[in-house]
Amino acid sequence: MSRVSVTGSKRVIDDVIEAAYAHHSLHVTDYDDRYEGFDPGTSLDGAETVNERLVTVRSLESILDVDEDDAEVARSLDDDELEAELDRVRDRVNELNDRRDELQGAIRDRQEEIDRMEPFAELGIDLDYLRGYDSVELVVGEAKPAAVEAALGDAETVDAFDVFVGGDVLAIVARPTDGDAEGVVQDALVGVDIALLNVPDADASPEEYVAELEAEQADLRDELDGVEAELDSVKEEAAGFLLRAEEKLTIEAEKKEAPLSFATTENAFVAEGWVPTESYPDFEAAVVDAVGDHVEVEELERASFTPDGDHHSEPVDRSGGTESPSADDGSASAETEAAVATDGGHAAHGTDDPPVVQDNGSAAGPFELLVQAFGRPKYSEFDPTLLVFLTFPAMFGFMIGDVGYGVLYAAIGFFMYSRFDGAFRELGSVAMWAGGFTILFGIYFGIDLFGYHAYQLLPGDVHWPVAGKGLSPADLDWGLSFLVVSVVFGIVHLNIGHVLSFVSTLQQHDVKHALYEAGSWLLILNGAWIWIFSQHVPGPKPDFLFESVSLLTFGTVSFSGFPVVVGIAGAVAAGLGLVLLGIGEPPELAEFLSPIVNVISYARIMAVLLAKGGMALAVNLLAFGAYIDKGGEGSFHFIFSAEHLHHVQETPSEELVFAGITTAFDPASIGLVGIVALVGGIVVALVGHLVVLLLGVTSAGIQAVRLEYVEFFGNFYEGGGRAYLPFGRDRKYTRDD
Repeated sequence: MSRVSVTGSKRVIDDVIEAAYAHHSLHVTDYDDRYEGFDPGTSLDGAETVNERLVTVRSLESILDVDEDDAEVARSLDDDELEAELDRVRDRVNELNDRRDELQGAIRDRQEEIDRMEPFAELGIDLDYLRGYDSVELVVGEAKPAAVEAALGDAETVDAFDVFVGGDVLAIVARPTDGDAEGVVQDALVGVDIALLNVPDADASPEEYVAELEAEQADLRDELDGVEAELDSVKEEAAGFLLRAEEKLTIEAEKKEAPLSFATTENAFVAEGWVPTESYPDFEAAVVDAVGDHVEVEELERASFTPDGDHHSEPVDRSGGTESPSADDGSASAETEAAVATDGGHAAHGTDDPPVVQDNGSAAGPFELLVQAFGRPKYSEFDPTLLVFLTFPAMFGFMIGDVGYGVLYAAIGFFMYSRFDGAFRELGSVAMWAGGFTILFGIYFGIDLFGYHAYQLLPGDVHWPVAGKGLSPADLDWGLSFLVVSVVFGIVHLNIGHVLSFVSTLQQHDVKHALYEAGSWLLILNGAWIWIFSQHVPGPKPDFLFESVSLLTFGTVSFSGFPVVVGIAGAVAAGLGLVLLGIGEPPELAEFLSPIVNVISYARIMAVLLAKGGMALAVNLLAFGAYIDKGGEGSFHFIFSAEHLHHVQETPSEELVFAGITTAFDPASIGLVGIVALVGGIVVALVGHLVVLLLGVTSAGIQAVRLEYVEFFGNFYEGGGRAYLPFGRDRKYTRDD
């Protein structure tokens, strides 16, 4: 990327903006008031009008529910046509929308009146009989009749009363003891749970009034349907125009507001930004061709980026550049030029870090979403997207390791990928990759299908090398082996992070800094774990550290630990790393155990594997039941049927773990209890596995992301970069004729 400066007279600012916008390569940096004599620019004339029209267009699009699928073939749109057509469409849409709002309000009013009248229709008493009395009080409400009658019977202020009930509504007629008293009934009902209702002012019976309101409401709905149809017609006619108008006005608004990012004086302006280095000659030619010698375009510096994370900024020799414009031709004045020369001959404003373009291809590209959630890489940093692509789905798939769940994750991901755009589409792609690896590891774990080892259904006496996850007595050694796998993966993962840190520091500084800041941690990490996996001081080291290699390789490779001399060398290397760390970064000695602790943190991979597998097993135990073959290796076997349950209970070599719900269903003697048990077992299985599916996303997904962000990124990655957003846009609905 090249940082460029465009300096010129204000009278050509419009042409410069047009040229830069058309070239679509300049990432403009905002001026931040750092230099005396310069002020932030102001919008060009007409910006307010353009923005008002843009707001109008977007409002009309919202009213008509216009989207990009309503677009027509792109064509030109001049200002006169835009103004005339926009006024016509706005007047028509506003008229119809106002009428729609009016009708919707009237329909709501009718519905509220119907809701208010329905209790009186339920009561079945004409409204005339519910008002207009002098000697008695009449109250209508919703309450329990017994409570009302008891309260009125105990009230000394009530001489006589009667209660008329219709559904949940009742009418109370009472004669006060004192003929001049008011509110006697309500006072008597203070302790009663009653919702009082106001008697509507209507002449017809409640039933007739409700029917009349419903008829009016139906007429209003018919009229509303007509208005909606007219709006649909306007949408069909005007959608293409509105999309063209929005694009045209958006472009004009961006151009007119561009000077807000410039540094300006009374007569001149300075715009700075970044362009791809290979685009600079074309950019310079485009601007100079547009305004001639009224502008000076300079390449201030070049920032190079290599995959090792290096960022070099090299000043550019300006001796062969064009002459600075003079004040005599209306260009920047000599005073302005002097003010510009504040930083090596130019006014550097905004951040000096180049913007970043992440381009990781179609496969790894969606994983930029996970990286950007932590922070977009700086220009000087290695983009870890490819590494996240290679590790995140593998960690997720290993932690779930089930063909059934994997298929569902992949299906959910495909749905998101095919139905949505933007972040949801990228998230769908990530879910498909995660689901694919979940299927692969599910096959590895014995064709695990919702916690059931489906390899047992294969014809013949099939022996599957990995027949469990460490959940049963038969495969306990596999669970310990997966702990070792998690730790070894963590060692490799952290080594990659430290190596990237070493290379980056080496490129930006020198070998000494690289050894102190990254090499020390590499020595501590690898030296400590080589010692742990060695036969030096074997007493406190568990046997499974060494036995797991033979188990995982199905006996083809044996490993009894590194020799003692290698272990001692590892310890020495770790000590050397501590010395280097103490020389280069003494405060970090307080964290000298972090290489061991961070690797152990990867044990969460095995923990989630066992947790999710255990949850699936628990669901199947509840639904179907299981037993252990005491004569075999102690594996779990599900029961599924009442006949099989009877066999297990009668077989001494088979130990029942749990009978299960569905085993109460016996096809030979179908009864109500059996049917309820069958249905209940199926519901438990479906709901239980759905819960495991959802918790798999939160547990495996969050833990994998945590390992990426905290343990891995913490070694070499900071983030905080800016996206490359070139000034300009590609037209979609309009043509620039």
